[in-house]
Amino acid sequence: MKLYGTGYSPYVRKVLVALAEKGQAVEHIPLFFHAEDAAFQAASPLGKIPAFDDDGFLLADSSAILTYLEAKVPSPALYPSEAKARGRAIWFDKYGDTEMFDAIIAPFANRVVKPKMLGQPGDEGAVAKALNEDLPKIYDYLEGQIDGPYLVGDAFSVADISVATGFHNLHLAGEAVDAGRWPKLAGYVSATLARPSFVTALAARTSPN
Repeated sequence: MKLYGTGYSPYVRKVLVALAEKGQAVEHIPLFFHAEDAAFQAASPLGKIPAFDDDGFLLADSSAILTYLEAKVPSPALYPSEAKARGRAIWFDKYGDTEMFDAIIAPFANRVVKPKMLGQPGDEGAVAKALNEDLPKIYDYLEGQIDGPYLVGDAFSVADISVATGFHNLHLAGEAVDAGRWPKLAGYVSATLARPSFVTALAARTSPN
């Protein structure tokens, strides 16, 4: 198996965590999106990351890759079997990928990507909007959804992977969940990012150099 995409990406991290949970070895190739690499471009027709090659089977999009991995390596399961739990897990996968992404990535984009990688000034106004307006709404919602160590049922799932992954980028930007205001969420994020599969994923290479 080969996985294309920088370890900075929350979406690449999703796949790395799933692979670690399922005990699958992977060759990680830490390219950035739209990289001029023929193998990567063949696997990702839109130039987005992650992209995946399993012995010639090419696939892009983190959720598609996780769905494939679940069918190929069903144990341990990352998608609940019970109908309601599976529906909620898929909802949280979508929520993490879409509703959360722009807000949670804004501090990272403006404090890490632009100034340190691109040599461009970051927009602290965008950071302030994310921290003071956008993220509190997300945090309020998640605080009300957490009732134990996992978001769905009594087992770690795709819901936890998708929701927790972006918080590492937030930490890289020097921000964290206020434990006084959102104690359940802060504890949940800390415990989830400390899980062995996340520790493995967080150590993944970020650059091809």
